[in-house]
Amino acid sequence: MSGNLPTVSANNDAKSFFDKYFVNQISFPANEIDLTVAFFTKKGFDIESARSTAIVILNQARTDNVNVFDLLNSLKTLTDVQLSQVVAQILNSYREKISLLGYRVAPIVNTYESRNILV
Repeated sequence: MSGNLPTVSANNDAKSFFDKYFVNQISFPANEIDLTVAFFTKKGFDIESARSTAIVILNQARTDNVNVFDLLNSLKTLTDVQLSQVVAQILNSYREKISLLGYRVAPIVNTYESRNILV
């Protein structure tokens, strides 16, 4: 049976996505995508945010001409808070400047008076 849809081969070793404006199509090897998504899901990201973050990380690694496997190895040493800060900075570089992601580290107050205050 013939049709106008492209044929899908069983050996499809690349996945295609669009850039943030849905203009340019970008493609990455499937093993890089799978590894990057697995890295972020293992770190506690849900599947959709892991996919979104993985595409941004892969695109940034390609732009900076860095091997994504080396990049993920360097991210393994970070704590969860440090990883969240790095991901927020990378995602902010791809967002419009009027909308940025942020994080706040609450100060820890250990004074004698604060121990006696009930909240």
